[in-house]
Amino acid sequence: MATLKHCSRAILLCLILQTLFNLSLAYRVSHDGRAITIDGERKILLSGSIHYPRSTPGMWPDLIKKAKEGGLDAIETYVFWNAHEPLRRQYDFTGNLDLIRFIKTIQDQGLYVILRIGPYVCAEWNYGGFPVWLHNMPGIEELRTTNKVFMNEMQNFTTLIVDMAKKEKLFASQGGPIILAQIENEYGNVMSDYGDAGKSYINWCAKMATSLDIGVPWIMCQESDAPSPMINTCNGFYCDQFTPNNPNSPKIWTENWTGWFKSWGGKDPKRTAEDLAFAVARFFQFGGTVQNYYMYHGGTNFGRTSGGPYLTTSYDYDAPIDEYGHLNQPKWGHLRELHKLLKSMEKTLTHGNVTNTDYGNSVSATVYATEEGSSCFLANENQSEDSTITFQGSSYNLPAWSVSILPDCKTEEFNTAKVNTQTNVKVKRPNQAGNDQAPLQWKWRPEMINDFVVRGKGHFALNTLIDQKSTNDVSDYLWYMTNADLKDDDPILSGSSNMTLRINSSGQVLHAYVNGNYVDSQWTKYGASNDLFERPVKLTRGKNQISLLSATVGLQNYGSKFDMVPNGIPGPVLLVGRVGDETIIKDLSSHKWTYKVGLYGLDDKKFYNAKAANSERGWSSKNVPLNRRMTWYKTTFEVPLENDPVVLNLQGMGKGFAWVNGYNLGRYWPTYLAEEDGCSTESCDYRGPYGSDKCAYNCGNPSQIWYHVPRSWLKDGVNTLVLFEEFGGNPSQINFQTVVVGTACGQAHENKTMELTCHGRRISEIKYASFGDPQGACGAFKKGSCEAEIDVLPLIEKQCVGKKSCSVEASEANLGATSCVTGTVKRLVVEALC
Repeated sequence: MATLKHCSRAILLCLILQTLFNLSLAYRVSHDGRAITIDGERKILLSGSIHYPRSTPGMWPDLIKKAKEGGLDAIETYVFWNAHEPLRRQYDFTGNLDLIRFIKTIQDQGLYVILRIGPYVCAEWNYGGFPVWLHNMPGIEELRTTNKVFMNEMQNFTTLIVDMAKKEKLFASQGGPIILAQIENEYGNVMSDYGDAGKSYINWCAKMATSLDIGVPWIMCQESDAPSPMINTCNGFYCDQFTPNNPNSPKIWTENWTGWFKSWGGKDPKRTAEDLAFAVARFFQFGGTVQNYYMYHGGTNFGRTSGGPYLTTSYDYDAPIDEYGHLNQPKWGHLRELHKLLKSMEKTLTHGNVTNTDYGNSVSATVYATEEGSSCFLANENQSEDSTITFQGSSYNLPAWSVSILPDCKTEEFNTAKVNTQTNVKVKRPNQAGNDQAPLQWKWRPEMINDFVVRGKGHFALNTLIDQKSTNDVSDYLWYMTNADLKDDDPILSGSSNMTLRINSSGQVLHAYVNGNYVDSQWTKYGASNDLFERPVKLTRGKNQISLLSATVGLQNYGSKFDMVPNGIPGPVLLVGRVGDETIIKDLSSHKWTYKVGLYGLDDKKFYNAKAANSERGWSSKNVPLNRRMTWYKTTFEVPLENDPVVLNLQGMGKGFAWVNGYNLGRYWPTYLAEEDGCSTESCDYRGPYGSDKCAYNCGNPSQIWYHVPRSWLKDGVNTLVLFEEFGGNPSQINFQTVVVGTACGQAHENKTMELTCHGRRISEIKYASFGDPQGACGAFKKGSCEAEIDVLPLIEKQCVGKKSCSVEASEANLGATSCVTGTVKRLVVEALC
């Protein structure tokens, strides 16, 4: 007994010591009206969004390392409910859904985490992150409102995530990296449409979140009347004029949109580094202390995760780190310089007394002053006119739509319009592995559709048309099948020579078959929620098989009551006959409809998972068809050499899915061309407010032909690519390539240092160099009104060629005198080949 007592005491002592050790690691996160505080110290916090399911665990360490090197303090991510709980109470936290591993990877790099649990996320993610089974639960009429069934499920999932994080001691109060958490998301944008039930719901969200006792503050974005103790925050392209609803809440910007998402048929949106830096500088000029980039790395909508509907597989977002993990220069580097400066001013910005001076014509100055010193912002918000002002006895030139930062209120260390970092031009290079420069060798097999288009066989039948969400979104595809049994005396037959099939659809993709024959297909574009399909058909006396295949392209993810938007074929489905001026209509909507969820080759992953992909049964290499609808293709390839990101070129294909070694790369649709009009023909003018239609490119070209293949999904030796082609395409043009920096253009304003790198490769040639006021952009530089009196190109060649990186001071002392007149803004530009 004595021995047992000693053992019990020893165990108790160990537990006490462990608890004391954990408490010693914990840190206290709180806030006042000025900033987030960590252990009582006010902080300037710079964060960036990286969504773990939009990359892979193999990519996470490098992405987070580049974020840290870019000057970030924190990584922000949503938590994706429908990815983690695809079926009720069946959870998935494996692979790129391993949230805990992702958070620990961030922690390993010494960064904080802002965890946006939601669990509604929007995020251009399928159904806004809600699992569709939630919509179909008895007792749920709509989501995101006062409804006990919905609220119970939301609380269950939120608690699950909190408990998982607590178990691993991931909250700051436990010594972990999570310093802020978010409940709900942008509800203030739609709350008025839910009336009193919406107000009651948001109050419940606050109470539920607070009850979880996580030990760090909770935030609510875009919620102007966020209940205490929630901190309301701002989302948008600009948030400098945002004011929290509580004087004890700091000014937080949860989503600074670094670019915009892209839709099928949409243009490529770009946001300049100058404008993004301008927005950040203005935010901190007017009291902001926590700012998050949405996105810092956008990544890829793998599988069926994209929302919309009609959003592309690429979620690049023109973020500072591109879809493949490359630095998006000059955006990444320009922001890094800004971050360094803001962090150096942390004490002044979070404690200083603030004085604002209006100089007129949209020019202003802001001074933050403490007993130790002062820091200043000089801003010119004018969209077209530069300005020169006298400030504290000195003259400063302010380009239009720019902010100059003077950390000592004397020396301009940074101006948002003056970019002193290189521009990268990325190129695709052919796969150099093995014999993979030769065309890929294809095998094929048909998708078996006769059971559906000829015989109308399905899994269940109802005397009504159903919403496609009722099948819990387990597949893009749902067959709707019925018979039109026409008797001799059926009036519709009198108009059979001029008969059409008219279908009111939800705007997703629709394929129609009559009596086994393909009729036609139709689709819409992003923003459309309904569509009318009408085509001529030939029907005969007796039974006529009508089979309709609905294919979703992501479910709606945003808007008031978005969860109620119809999907599939809401109807009516009509046969329309015409005899002279008379129209005869036969409504099939209430007929017996038979349904089949999914496609034969998708069932049990029988055609594309790793095991099935290695099987040759049913596949043929003979007479590989081109432009054939509902067809499967398969080939093998070797891993491209080196370590550059790998992309799949699907030019020539129609629409479908692609799998590599069983991993779903996402939907492809290279035949969907961007609209012809509305693109920028010259370099984007950063001046003036940004919107998603400003600075758009790629008009008239495929919205997306390149698809990211993460290297962690590849293996040594033989790899397998499987395609399901829905529309019909030509696989002979398909190839694998790598993405590299082909051209690097360095630039630096006078008395700054130009830094140039080929990111691991050597600089092979200097194509252009000029010191003066050169014009144009990377790849199209030309001499301006003046330049150095000596040719600077040989000097740059000597400094840079053959090296992986080089630095050159942009000054007359280093590069010689110029012919520029006094007052000319001089800079050095260099175009190098890698």
